[in-house]
Amino acid sequence: MDRVRWGIIGVGDVTEAKSGPGFRRADRSELVAVMRRDGAKAADYARRHGVPRWYDDADALLADPEVDAVYIATPPDSHRHYAVRAARAGKAVYVEKPMARSAAECEAMIEACRTAGVPLFVAYYRRAMPRFGVVKALLDDGAIGTPRSVVVRTQKPADPADHDPAGLPWRVRPEISGGGYFVDLGSHTLDLLDHLLGPVTHVTGTAANQAGRYAAEDLVTATFRHASGVEGVGLWCFDAHEHQDEVEIVGTHGSLRFSSFGQEPLRLSNGDGTREIDAPYPDTVQLPMIQSVVDALTGHGSCLSTGESALRTARVVDTLLAEYRQRSSLGA
Repeated sequence: MDRVRWGIIGVGDVTEAKSGPGFRRADRSELVAVMRRDGAKAADYARRHGVPRWYDDADALLADPEVDAVYIATPPDSHRHYAVRAARAGKAVYVEKPMARSAAECEAMIEACRTAGVPLFVAYYRRAMPRFGVVKALLDDGAIGTPRSVVVRTQKPADPADHDPAGLPWRVRPEISGGGYFVDLGSHTLDLLDHLLGPVTHVTGTAANQAGRYAAEDLVTATFRHASGVEGVGLWCFDAHEHQDEVEIVGTHGSLRFSSFGQEPLRLSNGDGTREIDAPYPDTVQLPMIQSVVDALTGHGSCLSTGESALRTARVVDTLLAEYRQRSSLGA
């Protein structure tokens, strides 16, 4: 196709600034239709963002002949459902992260798109962000020598909403999200490391719920190995006193530190000393990834985040949560 005409299923918060504007700002791309089950909210979104058509029924959007590709921005429990329906309707699919609640659901989405002959992309948008392009360039150029190890530490205090059993965020309700904040946030970092250091070939770890505020895990530890030979360890704690977000890649001639979710400068240390490198986010964080999806669909390039790459991340998450999920289902 020469130009991609997009429809969005689920115009919630993520589509207001992080992703929605990107479909209008990307080259050879336009946003022509949106859907939300609450028709009034769908109409309001369309009015505010200058979208020609809105729907309160997904099938109506999928039947729209002027929609070439669909962005699925609903919570994870409906990703497989909508992706399969979009594929059967012959629409290219771009789905929010995490790709689904489990690797099995991801596999079903991949198979549906393969059978229908449509491409499947996933919004692990850090792969395309210039900030992490700088990280990859430094690693590829040998700024720290040969990477040997990586340490991930993500921790934050409990959110105020986590204290309300009757109003818990969907991100900590496993029946909707597949887990807790580790699935929502940790998957971003794990997928980025897959991009920077190669696929994970071995992973082991533990998951626990220490605070008891919700059913999902609030602590995960991991050790893992990448295909490149880099060995890693990770800690994700969501009931901590203070906030910390750091990835450190250690090499034979230096180290590189950066955050997954913040915009503070990268910190490079090697034989030339220590220096900080500015690498801010773009105004619309998903725009680089959306552009790469459009480029792939219009024959102008390729996309770094596909169903297959996201499936690898889902398998790592599943492995780390498998024992905890089993214990939880047994009421242990």
